[in-house]
Amino acid sequence: MSALIRYAIVPERPEAHLYRVTCTVTDPDPSGQQFALPAWIPGSYMIREFARHVVSIRAASGRRPVTIEKLDKHTWRARPAAGPLTVTCEVYAWDLSVRGAHLDTRHAFFNGACVFLRVLGREHAPCELEIVRPRGARYRNWRVATAMSRKRAKPYGFGAYVAGDYDELIDHPVEMGEFTLASFRACGVPHDIVITGRHAADTRRLQRDLKRLCEHHIRFFVEPAPMKRYVFLVTAIGEGYGGLEHRASTALLCSRDDLPREGEIEVTERYRGFLGLVSHEYFHTWNVKRIKPAAFTPYDLHRENYTTLLWAFEGITSYYDDLALVRCRLIGKKDYLELLGRSITAHLRTPGRTKQSVAESSFDAWIKYYRQDENSPNAIVSYYAKGSLVALCLDLLIRDKTRAKKSLDDLMRALWRRHGLAGVGVEEDGIERLVEEVTGLRLSRYFDDWLRSTRELPLKALLATHGVEMDLRPPESAQDKGGRPARSKSAAGLAMLGIRARAQGDDTTVTHVLEGGAAQEAGVAAGDLIVAVDGLRPGQAGLDAALAKRRAGEGVRIHAFRRDELMSFDVQLKSAAADTCVLSESADGKRLRERWLGHGESA
Repeated sequence: MSALIRYAIVPERPEAHLYRVTCTVTDPDPSGQQFALPAWIPGSYMIREFARHVVSIRAASGRRPVTIEKLDKHTWRARPAAGPLTVTCEVYAWDLSVRGAHLDTRHAFFNGACVFLRVLGREHAPCELEIVRPRGARYRNWRVATAMSRKRAKPYGFGAYVAGDYDELIDHPVEMGEFTLASFRACGVPHDIVITGRHAADTRRLQRDLKRLCEHHIRFFVEPAPMKRYVFLVTAIGEGYGGLEHRASTALLCSRDDLPREGEIEVTERYRGFLGLVSHEYFHTWNVKRIKPAAFTPYDLHRENYTTLLWAFEGITSYYDDLALVRCRLIGKKDYLELLGRSITAHLRTPGRTKQSVAESSFDAWIKYYRQDENSPNAIVSYYAKGSLVALCLDLLIRDKTRAKKSLDDLMRALWRRHGLAGVGVEEDGIERLVEEVTGLRLSRYFDDWLRSTRELPLKALLATHGVEMDLRPPESAQDKGGRPARSKSAAGLAMLGIRARAQGDDTTVTHVLEGGAAQEAGVAAGDLIVAVDGLRPGQAGLDAALAKRRAGEGVRIHAFRRDELMSFDVQLKSAAADTCVLSESADGKRLRERWLGHGESA
């Protein structure tokens, strides 16, 4: 058995956002021990170069300094040492995101990939982590929240924690501070809700709703749950949204207004969004943390790990996140169809869906989806959004062709038994082969069309088989996300510029110019600051108000600054496309619809 690797982390200077992190190897490589920081964090598919936050690094054996040299952007080698070797890093932490590390005088948060050196050649050695309280009276009430197993630390206390290996060490994010704590059990498993930041959340409602949701997911994959304990690490801020999955926890970033307040009875739109985020990350406990692509088994933390399967590991998860909410009755069917209509709307408004397949989107996530620019809507498709719609189509197709005897649910449970429980990665064609085995259907042509081509998905036809009517209408404004019927009939003549923009005082900055739109044809570019439409400043009401009474075919003159140069564009407005989806229940297909949206059980 490999010797224990000992780590320690202390918020050394919270006011300067600096952690001090040590790594001690009792029997270092006699030829010179090498250390490395990961280039990326699993679950977020972009090279992030965490080593850039290392402010200083030094090595010592006992009291003797040991020379340590940098070999590349994130790898160091210490000179040979006769005894135990300790490397000490100073790490800057000012990334308030679910994938980074953050430290100030109010709280501390870190993902292990950002701060813990990997001892090359010893990745499978057990690890011990000492989490040290920062010095000073202002930190005396700080506690620790993490799903990592305790060794000598008291519950929620500073002290020693343990992990089976490096992969597990960096898969348990840690929160320190004066947080709100609420707990519940789901199928017998203890769950903690930890909320950092100012908020007025109804924690009893969160306990009740999350318990229902978590039990639904656990029973979906069949008990027992794969973790002994689970922690939701929630950071509540003014505006924010995001999540990152881990084996026994998730880091969530949300607006404090997304959380339910005392006295609220209904599920508000914002709380519905938060529940969907929780559902998504919790489903990942099975799908991607344990059922994972062969390309991630094991992770290569030095470089990109390419797979065409993110449509399944993110897209299928995105399909089930809202579906679980209606199945466990946290939201109604009307709410679910509204959310699904919005997802279809967002997909149809992405010109890039005609340029990139969802398999290509998965493979290129490292350079395209996570590095979006002003042309991204025209060039790429989201493996989250289209992947979820492929999952929808696959589920409805299987249910229709097998008369509801089989479904996508059966595929997920088969993946869990064959890959999740066994720890065997899914090969690139593994999902396609397994779904045919599970259902007895020949589906290769559907996979070719839906995954490897840019053909439109047969959403309308497949939804109809399950008693759901799909209608498309023009948007009523740039803020119209779809999902609901039009409030008036006037939208049919709405004129559109074909841009995405954000308000900047009384002016408007163009963020994206959409393919084939009126603005693109006139020469408007991303970054242009629109200051006038037909000689009048749009003002606080914005472009929607300036164009509200215009009709397709009309011409308008737009004045905009491009850098420091004032430019003029003559734009011939175009009709708003019928790309806004509204879904409604129909009389036909009620039995299949109930089985799909009810408990999701196969016959």
